[in-house]
Amino acid sequence: MKKISPSARNGFINYAIVVAFFIVFQVLLSTGNLSSSFTGQLIPICAYVVMALSLNLVVGISGELSLGHAGFMSVGAFTGVIVATSLKNVVAVGPVRLALAILIGALLAAIVGLLIGIPVLRLQGDYLAIVTLAFGEIIKNILNCLYIGVDAKGLHFSMTDPTIGMGGQGTIILNGPMGAVGIQKLSSFVSGIILVLIVLFIIQNLVNSRSGRAIKAIRDNRIAAEACGLNITKYKLMAFVTSAAMAGAAGALYALNYSSIVPKKFDFNTSILILVFVVLGGIGNLRGSIIAAAVLTVLPELLRQFQDYRMLIYAIVLILVMLITNNPQARALLHRIGAKFRGKSDTEEEGAVHE
Repeated sequence: MKKISPSARNGFINYAIVVAFFIVFQVLLSTGNLSSSFTGQLIPICAYVVMALSLNLVVGISGELSLGHAGFMSVGAFTGVIVATSLKNVVAVGPVRLALAILIGALLAAIVGLLIGIPVLRLQGDYLAIVTLAFGEIIKNILNCLYIGVDAKGLHFSMTDPTIGMGGQGTIILNGPMGAVGIQKLSSFVSGIILVLIVLFIIQNLVNSRSGRAIKAIRDNRIAAEACGLNITKYKLMAFVTSAAMAGAAGALYALNYSSIVPKKFDFNTSILILVFVVLGGIGNLRGSIIAAAVLTVLPELLRQFQDYRMLIYAIVLILVMLITNNPQARALLHRIGAKFRGKSDTEEEGAVHE
């Protein structure tokens, strides 16, 4: 019997975790055993899982430190809101409008990522981190000054006139620092899980492809990879643009879960939060990013009963996880436990085959 490759096995396990998460919480939702506060966290969990996976592609697989990932999320978020609101009278079916909003949000975020990545990815280390951080802040400030509305004549844009020249007619979609208001909620838990599975499929296939191996070779030894004839800029840009597109899709899903959204939400703190998911889950570890994003997104809500102490407990949990994941003895112990579990599973599989 042909054995499944380790990469394929890991991929199936990742899919199984996401599907199991969906089944468990769908059952809890249908039976009414899930609180309203926890129910409200399901779509943000999906969005943050996608964000963590997409950032891991840049930080873990490509080996570049980006601190402006929330900027791509904001591009996708407000693009998705504009698309969904503009097509309200054209496309009546909510899920179709949501899919279009996510696709166009991802596309625009990818274009912005391409424009930013061409000059920026020639930098390395701290310089790249500083420039991506500046990009995130620039996007936030542009959105704070942007007014967008729609009427019978189409879309209207302005950075100075709050009325956008519509004379009180039409609908204001983006109202400067007040953000987008009156958003029709289109996102659902099912659409969030589908997006997570799609993103997971894309990343896992990219990582295991020839391009993925080239990206990892550049990460491990840039000089040797360049000496072998690899186009450094091409492969780094591939990872960066793909990551930006996924962040834009996550932003559209996230924004269409609320009735209003403001640019301030997508600031430096959000970029750091996503980076925390990646670091605590393990840099380059997709499964770890999924689990860390899900657990750390819902943890503050679970600790709400402790009121003033919940953020202190949250910080202590983060520190403990960081210490454990970066301690050689602790990692060796976890590795031995995992090896024993895998050895037991392999033994059971062999016994079943012989039978």
